[in-house]
Amino acid sequence: MAAARLGRTSGRGESASWPLVDRIALGLCWAAGLALCLTAAAIILYMMFQGLQQLSISLLFERPGEGSAGAGQGGLLDPIVGTVIVAAIGTAIALPLGLAIAVWLSEYARPFWLARSVESGVEMVAGTPSVVLAIFGLLVFTTEPFAFLSLKVNPEVEPLGRSFVTSGTMMSLIALPLVVGASREALQAIPRTVREASYALGKTKAATIRRVLVPASRRGIATGGVLGLGRIVGDTAIIVILLGATTRLTPTLKGESPYGFLSGPMDFLSGVPLIGPLVETLRGNGGTLTSSVFENSPAGEGNAAGKAYAAAFILLLLVVLLNYAVDLIARGRKERTWTPT
Repeated sequence: MAAARLGRTSGRGESASWPLVDRIALGLCWAAGLALCLTAAAIILYMMFQGLQQLSISLLFERPGEGSAGAGQGGLLDPIVGTVIVAAIGTAIALPLGLAIAVWLSEYARPFWLARSVESGVEMVAGTPSVVLAIFGLLVFTTEPFAFLSLKVNPEVEPLGRSFVTSGTMMSLIALPLVVGASREALQAIPRTVREASYALGKTKAATIRRVLVPASRRGIATGGVLGLGRIVGDTAIIVILLGATTRLTPTLKGESPYGFLSGPMDFLSGVPLIGPLVETLRGNGGTLTSSVFENSPAGEGNAAGKAYAAAFILLLLVVLLNYAVDLIARGRKERTWTPT
């Protein structure tokens, strides 16, 4: 204890003997860190002050008004539900796909050229703006093989490419690099001796991955999933282009204009109680909290700043909670010794 205290004291005193340029650089580093903390605190406190003034129980459980003119009326129920749906679809696709890619890169990575290509592809997706992904999704989901997943006004007009399914699918791409990175890091942190011990017990490579490596990496996988979820709930470009950014959920109901002409493999589920309405909702338009913030801001058509602040506060609170969850998971990984389950 005394040695540690002495080390800390001498560490603080070392900077006094540094050259002037180094001490200035150290001071600038401290200033940059404090400025970032103060900026983050100012954003959170300002949004909390503005949001709590507008937030109410009715705002959470009432549907917004219809159309752009009624965007400032009603509550935020539909955007909240839309955020949950998009986040669920995106995470459900990105998590298993990202884990599969991470396992292959970490445990197989053969042939080498293919592994390098996959790594480059993941990095390329991570650096691609979401608006570009949205345009690509629009191109893909307006083609005939995928038309059944989105809106189609009538048989003569090509599909619009907009739905919760299409937007959630493209949202999974912005979460995928985070899942792959965190999962791969967790897998590579497991000592090689653990793999060798599993092989010595007669386990195959596939069984070792399934029964030892993946369970031992669950905290890293969860970290990637939560980080990806945070990216999904905070994106707007894909929502505007592939979901329509409407104020209310607009399911594709059979027999009702303008969505009376539905075609495709999902139509046989439309008449099933409970499942049918869910399927048609997933193929319909909608919005999320991010689009609601824009629509109700002075830049949007709703012109309801109070409602925009309330939606922004809910969104910010959600992002803060997700980051806190990541921090808890990361601390658990550091404090917990590795034990296979």
